[in-house]
Amino acid sequence: MEVTQVLLNAQSIDGTVRKNAEESLKQFQEQNLPGFLLSLSGELANEEKPVETRKLAGLILKNALDAKEEHRKFELVQRWLSLDGNAKSQIKAGLLKTLSSPVSDARSTASQVIAKVAGIELPHKQWPELVGSLLSNVHQLPAHAKQATLETLGYLCEEVSPDVIDQDQVNKILTAVVQGMSASEGNTDVRLAATRALYNALGFAQANFSNDMERDYLMRVVCEATLSPEVRIRQAAFECLVSISSTYYEKLAPYIQDIFNITAKAVREDEEPVALQAIEFWSSICDEEIDILEEYGGDFTGDSDIPCFYFIKQAIPALVPMLLETLLKQEEDQDQDEGAWNIAMAGGTCLGLVARTVGDDIVPLVVPFIEENVTKPDWRQREAATYAFGSILEGPSPAKLIPLVNVALNFMLSALTKDPNSHVKDTTAWTLGRIFEFLHGSAVDSPIITQANCQQIVAVLLQSMKDTPNVAEKACGALYFLAQGYEEVGPSSPLTPFFQEIVQSLLTVTHREDARESRLRTAAYETLNEVVRCSTDETAPLVLQLVPVIIMELHNTVEGQKLSSDEREKQSELQGLLCGCLQVIIQKLGSSESTKYLFLQYADQIMGLFLSVFACRSATVHEEAMLAIGALAYATGPDFAKY
Repeated sequence: MEVTQVLLNAQSIDGTVRKNAEESLKQFQEQNLPGFLLSLSGELANEEKPVETRKLAGLILKNALDAKEEHRKFELVQRWLSLDGNAKSQIKAGLLKTLSSPVSDARSTASQVIAKVAGIELPHKQWPELVGSLLSNVHQLPAHAKQATLETLGYLCEEVSPDVIDQDQVNKILTAVVQGMSASEGNTDVRLAATRALYNALGFAQANFSNDMERDYLMRVVCEATLSPEVRIRQAAFECLVSISSTYYEKLAPYIQDIFNITAKAVREDEEPVALQAIEFWSSICDEEIDILEEYGGDFTGDSDIPCFYFIKQAIPALVPMLLETLLKQEEDQDQDEGAWNIAMAGGTCLGLVARTVGDDIVPLVVPFIEENVTKPDWRQREAATYAFGSILEGPSPAKLIPLVNVALNFMLSALTKDPNSHVKDTTAWTLGRIFEFLHGSAVDSPIITQANCQQIVAVLLQSMKDTPNVAEKACGALYFLAQGYEEVGPSSPLTPFFQEIVQSLLTVTHREDARESRLRTAAYETLNEVVRCSTDETAPLVLQLVPVIIMELHNTVEGQKLSSDEREKQSELQGLLCGCLQVIIQKLGSSESTKYLFLQYADQIMGLFLSVFACRSATVHEEAMLAIGALAYATGPDFAKY
């Protein structure tokens, strides 16, 4: 069978040609698996063949060895292990030969396939000579073969668990990788492959990190690589440091000052991908210290495995100013972009982790920055000051924060409606949400929300829900935490007088044309649910009035007109939200006898709607409907039997 042509056809623009080719490959695989895999590895190894068929051959070979789904993966492993030994040896020889191909795509594909084979065979004590033959490659030229071999060692470490490779081989792998990283290695591709390989090999280096000399050497090589002239190597080296910070936290003390200097320089001067990793190092140290402090409280007696070194506490005089500078590097459109991530966001996230790590100590370091920038004419300064404030609200004690909040609250309410800049409004609404989340509620002694300012707060948030989708979404979030804070206030809630208006505003938001942007519709329903859940008996009649409204909305989504797939997706999203909303209403009204009786007049109608929702093809919606039916069964009790 001429496999090259079939592989070319499998990538054809013509659907019929492509389908026929896929069918031929499938038949070949079923009729003669060893022959099929051999011809693929032969294709990949053959320098005469076109690059696109070599790449696809390698990819099909890789997929014949591994699958995401556990059960299927097990089948493929068994299938490979029971394959004829001769065929396997030929395939493996072809793969190793491909590592020295001049074609980079072929080398890279072979690297991945070798690692997959190793992942199957090494745990079964097969292919014991693999690591040795890879290592002998590393000391040979040409550079491209060296690069491919280091890449393979990296993938290999990712694929197998550390107990599969004995310490003697681990030492040799690390030696080869570190040599590849050293500045004396002239070839950039080799250094990059070596640095990435080290990242994967760090989990194997427990013994090496326990030895002072070896650890010093490894740390020196990584730190030197952060100064490489090639940006990808600097980024990969910082990724190694981030990994070391969590894997070997307890070994960092001698290096932490040097690492601070390197990261600070990168954050201030380097390109964004590198700077982001440099900030990530400190976020990772915070994560470690937060975990240790939560696990052992403040007392480090002999029984804690890892002591807390208080790296962050010692670093904050220099670390906090560095992070505050990053907040001024915002991007123009970051609020509209769901997946946005940049230096300012990374810096703010890290600042929030620092606040959780050191608590009150961060406050005096951040307040001057807020005071200095929050009224500046440049939006970047106002937004950064607000972001800094919002970031430190979790961690420090209420006693330390509440006086600041009392001063800032009026200013922020005014900024949320009057600031000319949308970024500033977005961050202001987010910060108000954090104030209500952490400093408002029955657990906090001195309330920040009083009869005097409650009405103004509600009015500002409802006004803000008419703003652009990203700002409105954050305003919904703030209202969510405002309602949650009044969950256990007894018979009367300060929100009662505004209940009708709040519910009406949230329903209006769900009907906005642009409600799908920035998750706005979802946020509005989540907030509506929370407002209902935390409401008191006084507002039960109003919750009851909401029932026919939501029933009508759900009824309108079920009336099936023929929809485009995008419309259908939009509709099932809405159905899920409405079922979730009904679930909360059912639980609320079902929890007291008086309202339950009035509510049950709607039970038949609601149950009918849930059943028609099952006719729609969306698993998430089915799940929401199931949960709501559960709530209905609980509320109706024995009467549920008829359904």
